[in-house]
Amino acid sequence: MGGRGRPRTFDRAVALERAMEVFWQRGYEGASMTDLTAAMGIGSPSLYAAFGSKEALFREAVALYDEVDGRIPRQVLREAPTARAGFEALLRHYARAYVDPARPTGCMVALAATTISAENDQVRAFLAECRQADVANLRQRLDRGVAEGDVPTGTDTDTVAEFVYAVSLGMALRARDGASGQTLRRIADATLAAWDVVLQSASPAG
Repeated sequence: MGGRGRPRTFDRAVALERAMEVFWQRGYEGASMTDLTAAMGIGSPSLYAAFGSKEALFREAVALYDEVDGRIPRQVLREAPTARAGFEALLRHYARAYVDPARPTGCMVALAATTISAENDQVRAFLAECRQADVANLRQRLDRGVAEGDVPTGTDTDTVAEFVYAVSLGMALRARDGASGQTLRRIADATLAAWDVVLQSASPAG
């Protein structure tokens, strides 16, 4: 019998998760096709047939990362009763998650773009958009804090969001460097201790 082609002999969801971990560990350009196909347990023809291209595979991997590993940060930020409580829960989550021995260290979206050459500018722009969306999520929580009265009116929420996001990126990089969970918790503690000062410096009178 012909005309139907060979059926896929791999689990696409499992293959995608394995590809995500390779990208997470090695970055976009550091993940070779050999690395990817070996981890996914498929050949290059099957990879292209199932995902289209390395870039398309990467974009799906980022979407999976956002769905699985991005869900809890968004949840703790949203469900906390105040903006400060939300940011505390967020940073303490990162202090644990970034050094979870069951996963690659750090943040995939932050670390996948540490080296992107000019020929992959579309990937660089895509990751920049992902990070900007994360900053926007932080700003929205701060704006909610202003509306609910636990963040001072007039606070430059853009600046505060950028500051906290920069801290989280630093935590991700330090985790990749081998920093311990205790070190990351101290970074979170120092950031939270400065919360009122950060808000004050981002206010009209600051």
